[in-house]
Amino acid sequence: MANENNVTELIFTGLFQDPEVQKVCFLLFLPVYLATVLGNGLIVVTVNITKSLRSPMYFFLSSLSLVEICYSSTIVPKFITDLLVKIKTISLKGCLAQIFFSHFLGVVEIILLVVMAYDRYVAICKPLHYMNIMSHQVCHMQVAGSWLGGLIHSTIQILITIPLPFCGPNVIDHYFCDLQPLFKLACTDTFMEGVIVMANSGLISIISLLILVSSYITILVNLRNHSAEGRHKALSTCASH
Repeated sequence: MANENNVTELIFTGLFQDPEVQKVCFLLFLPVYLATVLGNGLIVVTVNITKSLRSPMYFFLSSLSLVEICYSSTIVPKFITDLLVKIKTISLKGCLAQIFFSHFLGVVEIILLVVMAYDRYVAICKPLHYMNIMSHQVCHMQVAGSWLGGLIHSTIQILITIPLPFCGPNVIDHYFCDLQPLFKLACTDTFMEGVIVMANSGLISIISLLILVSSYITILVNLRNHSAEGRHKALSTCASH
């Protein structure tokens, strides 16, 4: 509900307005979500119970699958259940929590992909030093660094958002909580907040993209000196990415 001074509840406009279309989407998205959770869950369990899958590559893949389960569960369950109700609401605190965890886990996933690319670079370009460079301790530190990076990013985003005054309206033109749609509801100018948020997200995206592209270009260049069989074997280890 909204009053003159404060907003405690927000309303989504939703992805679709037609009730029949929403029911069809529910029947479509629910199995996809369950398959995502089940598939990634099987990867996590398989890697952790199979002794032959204890290499850094599978450790990172297991970590990525765990993050994917958490990330999908941040927004999708609420979105799916909203498809069955006429008025789609969320509390302001719930909205802020959704924003925090979606940004947190999204950045963890991005950084993990960069770490996985670095792992493949070391394995293919520096095979003799691979076990020394990608030691058990280093792998755990890289995963921990990914979670720390996500936490720092999302903390910055949410600390910018929490002080904003929301006094109405309370309708978000979206189907989940995100920063830019929420900023439009603030009873103040949010230009600077928007710039900081975009710079924060954009910097992470650009740096991650550059590292990913550079690592795979380096791998491809390095593979020119390998045999056809060696190239195929090396590239197959990148398939999980």
